[in-house]
Amino acid sequence: MKRFFNLTVINAVIICALLLSTCAKDTNPGVYFLNFKPETDKEWVAAAALFTKETGIPMKVVTAASGTYEQTLRAEISKAKPPTLFNLNGPVGMHNWQGYTADLKDSALYQWLGDKGLAIGEADHVFGIPYAIEGYGIIYNDAILRKYFALPSRAVKDINGAEGISNFAKLKAVAEDIQARAAELGISAAFASTSFSPGEDWRWNTHLANMPIYFEYRDKGVSDLDIIDLSYSENFKNIFDLYINNSITDRKMTGSKTVGDSMTEFALGKVAFIQNGTWSWTQISGENGNVVKMEDIKFLPIYTGVDGEETQGLCVGTENFIAINSRTNEEEQAASLKFLEWLFNTETGKNIASSKLGLVTPFTTFSDAERPGDPLIKEMFRYVSDQKLHSVPWVFTTFPSQEFKNELGAALNAYTVGSQGWDHVKNTFVNAWAVEKAAAN
Repeated sequence: MKRFFNLTVINAVIICALLLSTCAKDTNPGVYFLNFKPETDKEWVAAAALFTKETGIPMKVVTAASGTYEQTLRAEISKAKPPTLFNLNGPVGMHNWQGYTADLKDSALYQWLGDKGLAIGEADHVFGIPYAIEGYGIIYNDAILRKYFALPSRAVKDINGAEGISNFAKLKAVAEDIQARAAELGISAAFASTSFSPGEDWRWNTHLANMPIYFEYRDKGVSDLDIIDLSYSENFKNIFDLYINNSITDRKMTGSKTVGDSMTEFALGKVAFIQNGTWSWTQISGENGNVVKMEDIKFLPIYTGVDGEETQGLCVGTENFIAINSRTNEEEQAASLKFLEWLFNTETGKNIASSKLGLVTPFTTFSDAERPGDPLIKEMFRYVSDQKLHSVPWVFTTFPSQEFKNELGAALNAYTVGSQGWDHVKNTFVNAWAVEKAAAN
């Protein structure tokens, strides 16, 4: 009996050990990343597989459908196995999710930031770290501008190339003269279409609207406001009028135009200018019939007629902030940090970040040769590295809500087609801002 009892005990111990081993394997702390960009789903899944292969740490990626990220995050974060890594959409996103964000101040990732001011946090805490930067401005086809500046009949004679365009007055003079001489230049217009098809107005209600708010914040020495004056309304109007009055599409017909239509017009060489960002080269180069050469893709800042704008650079910033879920266990948080360190400071990870995900990272762990080399990214770094110029930060991350943007977009569209005056745009901007900020607070 004693021998039987001992064997039974031994067998029980072995079974328990096997069960514990299996259980440990099933609960091995891993990484769960909730991705907000559907266009990069396959690339993030591939990155996760390589990370697991190299480290043994399991990782899964779930990608929210377009336009549903916040809704998906709310659903996923309440589950028994919530995301350990997720995106924050700037200060507004941080405010919404601060109760779930771990302090990353002591992380290697934060130490690798070339400009720590890009991180978002509160007091002495860091809750979101940017993992990519982008820039936008007025993209131009230098082949068309060289042709313009070679015209003996051109009206603008005090500068001899695009490098002489350093303020709104010069931009306006050149753009309007190109518009007047479009046939002579073999193009259709100075600017591509102003897009107001539903959901296609973000270049105006977000990116362009960034300009007057940035200058108002700058003058008042603040980073956010519950009430705005829109003191740079006329400057906002200056540049918007230049776009719609010198466009390939009649201003009354912009309601059906998309950003894709505008990019096609530029790629096919029909226009000289288009407002867009560093993400645009793949759209231009991939357009069937594209005639714009890589070496002819250049940037100009968005000039609006503000005093001293000759030292203004591009609008540079990010909406891509990464956060670690503070409500997951320590092992899962450590695994998530390990993934970020792998992605942004190993040969394999950095190659994926640059060549597969197309991230222009702000980390000092990357050399220039390890960043994507398309012409618009090179142009962004040309501006950023020019010590005589200052970038315009992305303050649109403080805009109160999507509803505010929708109302502003509708007002801009009404002004464009002529059913409302500019006062309607200004009043909508100011009033919708106040209402939505109050609701957010």
